[in-house]
Amino acid sequence: MRELAGLVGDGGVVVLSGAGLSTESGIPDYRGETGRARRADPMTYQTFTTSATARRRYWARSHVGWRHMGRVEPNAGHRAVARLERLGLVDGVVTQNVDGLHQAAGTRRVVELHGGLDRVACLKCRVRIPRTELDDRLKAANPGFDAAVGPINPDGDAVVPDELVAGFTVVDCAACGGLLKPDVVFFGENVPQPRVDECFAMVAAARLLLVLGSSLAVRSGRRFVDRAESLGIPIAIVNQGPTGGDAQALLKLDAPLGETLTVLAAAG
Repeated sequence: MRELAGLVGDGGVVVLSGAGLSTESGIPDYRGETGRARRADPMTYQTFTTSATARRRYWARSHVGWRHMGRVEPNAGHRAVARLERLGLVDGVVTQNVDGLHQAAGTRRVVELHGGLDRVACLKCRVRIPRTELDDRLKAANPGFDAAVGPINPDGDAVVPDELVAGFTVVDCAACGGLLKPDVVFFGENVPQPRVDECFAMVAAARLLLVLGSSLAVRSGRRFVDRAESLGIPIAIVNQGPTGGDAQALLKLDAPLGETLTVLAAAG
């Protein structure tokens, strides 16, 4: 811990955060201790855009899941990162999460690599609306819809019985009638290149890349660790369990995120 405090205390830190940082807020991660096997394959962009049945199932599950996701609060780890930014030690955050908890905790410079669940985009006219607005419209279109919240997945959807899904009414864009999609990157969909470039630029300008709560099991996050290594930028990792970047890290702590980051922020 003392070594990590020394590294962070020199400033110039860019954080790369993953689902493990949000588990203490009640959002399960994908591969860590709270991860659970998904009951269905993840939604792909192609399936979402070509199948009305798949869209109905997605929005029914996501509508129920939003009752939980819309109420989650930042945990001690998010608040510690925000404090480190206020202290001038963290220059910015690249997050793989779609829960908006870094911003809710007060962190100012956050790049949401995979977008955010709190927004909805029209695939036709490209207008974006707050998720709360869509939630109101879905409630009005489904006055009798009542499903208990089952297990919540990291991407915010819930398990809903098929018989309830079949009766769910999906709404389209109020402006043009186009398909509405959460403003997140689905499987089979590319992260916009300008967003990727911004993340690479943040990493290149860093003195330290601090990975928090990411298993680095997929290229989406691992590429930033690879870039830092190629530029000679030291890497520190705090995660419960092994990660795909352990061999590249100058320092690895296998420890609870909230407790560790709270101590780190107090030391700063």
